[in-house]
Amino acid sequence: MKWPSFRWLAPAMMLLGGCALGQPVSARDAAARQTYVTPALWTVKDADTTIYLFGTVHVMKPGIDWYKGEVKSAFERSDELVLEIVEPQDPDALASTMAGVALARDGVKLSDRLGTEERGKYQAAMTANGLPWPAFEMFNPWMAGMALSVQPLAKLGYQSDLGAEKVLTAKAKASGKKVGALETVEQQLGYFAGLPMEQQVKFLTATIEGLPDMDKEFASLLDHWQGGEPEKLAVEMNESLEATPELAKVLLIQRNANWAKWIKQRLDQPGTVFIAVGAGHLAGKGSVQDQLKALGISSERVKQ
Repeated sequence: MKWPSFRWLAPAMMLLGGCALGQPVSARDAAARQTYVTPALWTVKDADTTIYLFGTVHVMKPGIDWYKGEVKSAFERSDELVLEIVEPQDPDALASTMAGVALARDGVKLSDRLGTEERGKYQAAMTANGLPWPAFEMFNPWMAGMALSVQPLAKLGYQSDLGAEKVLTAKAKASGKKVGALETVEQQLGYFAGLPMEQQVKFLTATIEGLPDMDKEFASLLDHWQGGEPEKLAVEMNESLEATPELAKVLLIQRNANWAKWIKQRLDQPGTVFIAVGAGHLAGKGSVQDQLKALGISSERVKQ
């Protein structure tokens, strides 16, 4: 069975989730010619507090220079960096946490949850992307879906070390800024682990169906991010999520609402905060800005 309306789902994960995998940046890559871009930035203010909202991309190719202009100035003025999650410094610790949450408690093998045709496509996709599908048999489907959302992008040259969160975290630590998070790793993984099994299987199947077009579609999303076009980004990214309201509610709407409440409470404390979350959370209907508006708090786009 095909799920054509899900074609944007895997690329969209790189604009929603905070955990990303990838390859380290080589010296040659770091010396690549830079392309200057202007991703969107917003502010939320009261008399003694300024909160910046910056939408990120978790993986990028070398040569994209986004840390400049108003984004750089806003970050340098900030006392604190707040991310979706703070990843453990030890990659093995993150992998261990993911594996523990993803373990199937009912003892059913992952492949046995799929129909004959779906199983064949799944195993072929995993093998083609260097992922040993037998090693995933003990896990629930969302784990394989996440792996297939990330691994192909790494093969295409996208690198998590170049993702905005890691760049900002390094700069924050170098300048002595506090680094906080809106969620824990366990909490974020729990959103996937808590999905009904039917939704997990749909997520995995949809990711597989979208693999042939992943390069083109993620590049399109990235272009909109680079150009500071959140409206266009939302139209493309939300297509799949709107087709699965349960998934959209868990991964997008509820989290945005929680973060808006956090921002409202943070306004009671003086200071300047730079919040960096996946760009998909700051685009379209149900965005963090929409949730803030529902709480009576306005946000303003920063001119660049």
